[in-house]
Amino acid sequence: MLSFVTTALDAWHDGGVAHAGRTARARARAELTSEIKAAARRQLAESGPASLSLRAVARELGLVSSALYRYFPSRDELLTALIIDAYEAVAEAAEAAVAGAGEGVEARWAALAGAVRAWALAHPHDYALVYGSPVPGYSAPGETVPAAARVGLVALGVVADGVASGEVELAPGPPLPAAVAADLARLGEWAAPGVPDEVLGRALYAWAQLLGTISLELFGHLRGVVDASDAFFGVQVRRSAAVLLHGP
Repeated sequence: MLSFVTTALDAWHDGGVAHAGRTARARARAELTSEIKAAARRQLAESGPASLSLRAVARELGLVSSALYRYFPSRDELLTALIIDAYEAVAEAAEAAVAGAGEGVEARWAALAGAVRAWALAHPHDYALVYGSPVPGYSAPGETVPAAARVGLVALGVVADGVASGEVELAPGPPLPAAVAADLARLGEWAAPGVPDEVLGRALYAWAQLLGTISLELFGHLRGVVDASDAFFGVQVRRSAAVLLHGP
């Protein structure tokens, strides 16, 4: 009996040590992965995504390149990780803002728009990575799609709730080209069942207007033209909400 207990305790101890070792390794890997991505973001800020270099990241962290390749085998895989992180971060900001905005399409739309703008101003290089110019030689893989769609789904959720409550007017707008109507129908079936194509078109227009306004501000194109950026953005938000609610 004693030998059985001793053997069982030894097995438990060995298993516990092994589990603790695996946990420690996993924690160390997660920490180093975070450090690698932080160093890569600093590179983005200094020289842009086209100049991102695994060797330079390894050098900054005091690693040999072969060690870094065990985490990210190529520049493109590191870029993909940064892109997914950026999309997830802006979506989380939007989701939290909409959840705390109360009722009404205009209030929730304004909260979403304000959260996206605030995130962009706080993280300009992450915003540029996902909403700026494409990175030469990089083709985003399919694994970026769920993250990329997440903030758009928040916006469509605001619109869909407005349709369901009757707050969004369903009056038809100008006829859409057949190809555009087909695209909107496909989008509605996938992401916003029950939302008419006309309203989806208005939602995409409003979303493009907001991102365009943020991009113009962030990349300096409004400097010397509109200096009251907060007030101007507020005007754009109200106008885009009016399009959502009532049509063009």
